[in-house]
Amino acid sequence: MLMRTDPFRELDRLTQGFLNTTGTWSRPTPMPLDAYRTDDEYVISFDLPGVDPEAIDIDVERNTVTVKAERRPHRQGEGVKWELSERPLGVFSRQVMLSDTLDPAGITADYDAGVLTLKIPVAEKAKPRKIAISHKGDRKQIQA
Repeated sequence: MLMRTDPFRELDRLTQGFLNTTGTWSRPTPMPLDAYRTDDEYVISFDLPGVDPEAIDIDVERNTVTVKAERRPHRQGEGVKWELSERPLGVFSRQVMLSDTLDPAGITADYDAGVLTLKIPVAEKAKPRKIAISHKGDRKQIQA
């Protein structure tokens, strides 16, 4: 699996933390992820705590998976004065480039406890297989 990298991502993250800026649709904040492979699939988990599942958008175009989510502020009643607000709000996005050995048509998504998990099956052509070997010693000659 290949992932698109941004050399300035860490600098952006530090700047956003220092300036307490939020992601926008034109400049979303990257979301952290974990990725691993089992025998038959790739699993990618994105951290999206506090995001409503209805605010998550997953698109697949060719071999690129794009995940976008928006965390909105909670609506409070009248007379509420915020004392502290450290949880990041705004738009979060991440693109993952899939290799040809994966099957983007079979992607499934699950959202539980603030973690979005994508499961991407390994294409049949990329799965390990055994090759039978034949040799001349197995063939018998019939004499008349």
